[in-house]
Amino acid sequence: MQTRTLGSDLEVSAVGLGCMGMSHVYGSAEEDTSIATIRRALDIGTTFLDTADIYGGGHNEELVGRALAGRRGEAVLATKFGFTMRDSGIPGGVNGTPEYVAEACEASLKRLNTDYIDLYYLHRRDRNVPVEETVGAMAELVHAGKVRYIGLSEVSAETLRRAHAVHPVAALQSEWSLWERGIEEDVLPAARELGIGLVPWSPAGRGFLSGSITSLDELPADDYRHHDPRYQGENLQKNLELVRRLNSVAERLGHSPVQVALAWLLHQGRDVVPIPGTKRISYLEENSASAAIELTEDVTNELSEIFSMGVTAGPRYGEASLKLSNG
Repeated sequence: MQTRTLGSDLEVSAVGLGCMGMSHVYGSAEEDTSIATIRRALDIGTTFLDTADIYGGGHNEELVGRALAGRRGEAVLATKFGFTMRDSGIPGGVNGTPEYVAEACEASLKRLNTDYIDLYYLHRRDRNVPVEETVGAMAELVHAGKVRYIGLSEVSAETLRRAHAVHPVAALQSEWSLWERGIEEDVLPAARELGIGLVPWSPAGRGFLSGSITSLDELPADDYRHHDPRYQGENLQKNLELVRRLNSVAERLGHSPVQVALAWLLHQGRDVVPIPGTKRISYLEENSASAAIELTEDVTNELSEIFSMGVTAGPRYGEASLKLSNG
């Protein structure tokens, strides 16, 4: 597996592994299978692992910690904090106070069964707390040796600049893919101006770009995507036409649609490291192989034109979730 650098010197695999779906959101998962997938990722050089304290109410961090038993040094481990959890197990709000930063980090270290986190993200900005205070507390974790690098997730260009002025930000995690290109307007240029790496989450459009989902009836009853605006009604039909065009390009190139979608992201710059999520080894290996795909400039431009900015039908989130993004 090739490597890339986030920020000034955080070396990671060119493609990472998003572990969220191993605990919730996309239906049930079998724990032994998930652990085997994480260990297989290490075997093939996909060493950049992404989790968060909110995923499965802490279960995902615990699972990743178990998977890394005896192999912690092989992984570049990223996790996130900021969301608070209600007793019911669902997010209850956002907390970016310095006190909570320290508390959340200690809890994550315990669940992950490690004494350091390679990349620690603020999952969502707390609009009631100046970002400078939150990042200042994150910087203290770096000075204490509990965190190696810090990152932000789903923030505006202004917030990114304010945070970076307090302490170097190594990575920005935001939704970015062929079907969601919003960060290219303001956030991406700001990140590149500051030398901050880009970590696109949901780089396959929450599975939509695989072309394997044509109806909500095909998804488990507890799958988050039943409530995703882009999977609904007329939006779904319009977006399926985009995927059909992606399929045509992929067939011509001899790769899967997801591999082509990931390769498009990788060709946007050496500072881009997507983190496709999966629970299964076969998909892990397929995703990781995208790092070796060379796209011509003509193909890259063709894909950019098919999925031009704003062409995807429907907002990427419901209204409540959108309010928490781009803070």
